[in-house]
Amino acid sequence: MPVKNRFAELLPEITAWRRDFHEHPELLYDVHRTAGRVADLLREFGCDEVTEGIGRTGVVGVIRGKSDSKGRVVGLRADMDALPIHEQSGVDYASKTPGRMHACGHDGHTAMLLGAAKYLSETRNFDGTAVVIFQPAEEGGGGGDAMVKDGLVDRWGIQEFYGMHNMPGMPVGSFAIKPGPMMAAADQFDIVVTGKGGHAAKPHECIDTTLTAAQIIVALQSVVARNVDPLKNAVISVCVVQTDSTAHNVIPQVVQLKGTARSLDPEVRDQLQEGISRVATNVAVAMGAVAEVDYQRGYPVTVNDDQATEWAAEVARGIAGDVDMTMLPMMGGEDFSYMLNARPGAYIWVGNGDTAMVHHPAYNFNDDTIPAGSSWYAGMIETRMPAA
Repeated sequence: MPVKNRFAELLPEITAWRRDFHEHPELLYDVHRTAGRVADLLREFGCDEVTEGIGRTGVVGVIRGKSDSKGRVVGLRADMDALPIHEQSGVDYASKTPGRMHACGHDGHTAMLLGAAKYLSETRNFDGTAVVIFQPAEEGGGGGDAMVKDGLVDRWGIQEFYGMHNMPGMPVGSFAIKPGPMMAAADQFDIVVTGKGGHAAKPHECIDTTLTAAQIIVALQSVVARNVDPLKNAVISVCVVQTDSTAHNVIPQVVQLKGTARSLDPEVRDQLQEGISRVATNVAVAMGAVAEVDYQRGYPVTVNDDQATEWAAEVARGIAGDVDMTMLPMMGGEDFSYMLNARPGAYIWVGNGDTAMVHHPAYNFNDDTIPAGSSWYAGMIETRMPAA
């Protein structure tokens, strides 16, 4: 099953949708224009059902195959939201909203799934039900969780989920996937260090929160280096240091630290949470200060089901000829994990070519990826629910 000829014919139309989304990026759950356009197109395609407002602003389309039998129900998911980044791509269809851009390719994901939905609505060469899912708020808002909690799985009886993400640096139209943990649990923490502020010329009269915070930052690295099994993956990064003073000659009373912790294993996730709290609290005590730690669990680990991974790879091989099954998991987070926690399925990478990395202001989705991506989405329906 190579790239479907229909997607070569549809490429200009799908590209136009994608570039329209790119020009009008929306953040988190505030994707009203995008979701409205998606819903209108699904109705235009002739989907059997189109439902808006799932998980606040998500859209769900239902396409039934040729058989009258209920058959299998397979969900295909794409994300719709953009990022709060000022675009520097230089393309003539760049963001029209300053400070917002599609820097992760969700415009491309949405367009590719729309292309697949149009094709499946035309052909219906499968027995069962395809559920196309357009999700808001992947970039930190937990839109996948919101849609699941809003009845996505049970309302439509979804039995399997499949999702896709573009990957810069991989050849256009190539695929990579692995069974098991694919992307990391993404947690965050806030540490508030309180001491005794004062004049920088009299540090002996103070409890130096800046020095304490610096010691905490360094000591936190021992959690990964000396507590976590070296054969397992973990990351602790302190990304924000903020004091309650901006003066050159004031030792601040309070310093705030903000960071992220990433893991691929539930036991390691527990170790990171315990270790960050223990180290920060006790280093502060040793310095005469107090540290309060707020650890917030975010997206869970994205775990590909073994059998679903092979099914996804089989479809990808039919398109690309080969699939990279040796890839290593990535420490980024992905809220498709909530759907995979609800039902088995798989998440796959599709190559975006030699472009800037996602979340970079010069990034742009490669429209040449569309035929392969749309073919994979449609292929998952036709191979998991073949027509009699």
